[in-house]
Amino acid sequence: MTVVPLGPGFSTTVEALRLREWQLGPGQPTLVMDQFSADEFHLIVDDRADVHVSSKDGRFYLGWFPNGRPGTAGEGWTIAVTGTAKVPGYHLSFDTETPADIVAAAVARVLKTSRCL
Repeated sequence: MTVVPLGPGFSTTVEALRLREWQLGPGQPTLVMDQFSADEFHLIVDDRADVHVSSKDGRFYLGWFPNGRPGTAGEGWTIAVTGTAKVPGYHLSFDTETPADIVAAAVARVLKTSRCL
């Protein structure tokens, strides 16, 4: 039997294949909600305890649906930015089990891209 030596990149490959621990579970929604100030955003908590945040100009929306958004398959968060007459808007959604700090990072990035006109 001949043993073929493994190349110099082998240890990197093995390292990449190791099992990892991933953050799971929804975490603390305050990580997301603490990014909004009453000066610039409206906050509404409805009768289902869903939370809705919108910019005062109405172009940004965040919805948090702890028990899932009605009519969807487990959507827990939705972010939408309204487009203009020339450029379409966009939306993102995350399920109810997405860690809040991942949603918070996405929200922070969206907010960072905005600017006052």
